[in-house]
Amino acid sequence: MSTPENNELAPLTANQLAHIRNSGIWDSGTTVSADAAQLAEAVIATLAGTTEETLLPADLQELVLQVKAKSIIGFPRITADDGVRLSAFSLRLKGDGPHPVVIVPAGWTPFGWVLFPGLYLKLALRGYHVLAYTPRGIGQTFEIPGGGFIDAPFTSGGTVDVAGPLDWADGSTVIDYAQQHFEPSRIAFLGESYGSGISQLVAAHDPAARVDAVVALSTWGDLAGALLGNGTRHVAAVDALVKFTGGPKEKKFDQATQDLLKDFHDGEHLEEVFAWAQERSPLSYVDQTNARGIPTFYSNTWHETLFPVNGAVETFERLTGPKHLNLWIGDHAAPEGAGLSLPGPNVPVDEALAWLDHHVLGTANEVPTWEPVRSQVMFEPTLRESAASWSDVTTSTEKLYLGGSNGDQDGTLGTTPAAGWTASFTTGELTEAKAVDELLKTGQQEWQGNPKSYITGKFDRSHLATWISPAGARRVRGVPVLHVTVTPAAQKATLVAYLFDLAPDGTARIITHEPYTLTDATAGQAVEVTWRLQAAAYDVADGHKVMLVINAKDALYSDDNPELATLALGSTAGGEAYLDLPLG
Repeated sequence: MSTPENNELAPLTANQLAHIRNSGIWDSGTTVSADAAQLAEAVIATLAGTTEETLLPADLQELVLQVKAKSIIGFPRITADDGVRLSAFSLRLKGDGPHPVVIVPAGWTPFGWVLFPGLYLKLALRGYHVLAYTPRGIGQTFEIPGGGFIDAPFTSGGTVDVAGPLDWADGSTVIDYAQQHFEPSRIAFLGESYGSGISQLVAAHDPAARVDAVVALSTWGDLAGALLGNGTRHVAAVDALVKFTGGPKEKKFDQATQDLLKDFHDGEHLEEVFAWAQERSPLSYVDQTNARGIPTFYSNTWHETLFPVNGAVETFERLTGPKHLNLWIGDHAAPEGAGLSLPGPNVPVDEALAWLDHHVLGTANEVPTWEPVRSQVMFEPTLRESAASWSDVTTSTEKLYLGGSNGDQDGTLGTTPAAGWTASFTTGELTEAKAVDELLKTGQQEWQGNPKSYITGKFDRSHLATWISPAGARRVRGVPVLHVTVTPAAQKATLVAYLFDLAPDGTARIITHEPYTLTDATAGQAVEVTWRLQAAAYDVADGHKVMLVINAKDALYSDDNPELATLALGSTAGGEAYLDLPLG
């Protein structure tokens, strides 16, 4: 994306478009692909007529000019109730109306509303006005030599409210603008990531209940759980997001939010942090959403590292209006990213738009025949399964009891309760058993058909414990539950549990994982702990085994263990350790 010192646009090549289509919008971690940024700027410049050069390959150039011919392009600044000016982009359809409008709050990226030109083109061609805006505080802010700052054109004023009440009010102000300037027949919100949470929250809180439908991609339902699930701080995700607003933290967040982020980082005043996040959780307002009967489309990924899937599933299950849930292989924005950037085929985006067409345009399409839940199975991209509800995904449970060592350093997962054993390891070290190699990027590779392969022989048993089931095919469907006795070395203790598909050659692929932190324990005193791992849909092949690994440190999470202490796991009579494996 251009800076104030370098605003020249270069033509895009077909190879660059192919790279976006095949690799998505992320280059590394939370770094936006340079090709995706260049594409966005080129499409907007072509629509706006600010370039005489042909910047796009011929077929895309023609499509953009087609949208330009049928739309009036605008770049309004919408003034919020407190005077903050929101950067926006609009496509107002010409000709007979009225038409519905789709309002698109941008995701949490330095590029604000600019990043999804493919979506805007698709919406306009389907018969929607488009009004996209950057939430307050989001967008590139450049430091000026000699002092001061300057914002990019797509950057909104103010400071980031993290989907708080100011963002809800801003959403209603944007609706006011849409009604005044577009006179829409109906109003929908469509958001990805940050924008998806804002979309749900505006729909629940708009004083006049004007939102007719919501599409929420790579979404969250429970922000408190995403930040502090099972007492464990999701530090890698928060650190990455804080750096991804487009400017320095001191410029992007007010002092109260900076203080709260510091408390989160330091592990202090976490009750206040949790309450702050609950206020920003669609789950907290599900009754309001239900009372309004808002049709809601959810999309999430199995290995989501920003907004873990369980929170989205729980919120979805509590919705009573028209609803649909798609679950995909990969991580945050991997399935839909390319489809938001480019106007070509993309199943996750195409299904979201078909849902919107049915509920907003009134299109007679296949949407009424869909089951409410549709899940892609790891790692078989062509295999998708449907269910009448999330609870119907799991049809039975296999209870596997954790047993002691079988002589080769691994414990057992069997059908007989086993008590009296202890498995101990040393805390404080990262191990080869980990959720991902890199935030977002590992999941992007899963979506591309290249899931990470683990070499279990490299799992250092001095820093983790393992249990292995008998071989056999299993259709894992739902939320695994783990119960084990823990003897911590201090008042706090962090554990991370992982389920792997173990192949006969000793390699493995991850099925799911989840951390848990004891926060009020007594050093040396055993305590029974039960926690839910993240949901999964995974087929374990015949001849493969399920491997359970528990360690004490993962780069995604806070580590509340004493350094190089001994953490003991065990199983007590009457409270035997077990793994409930959901099957379907």
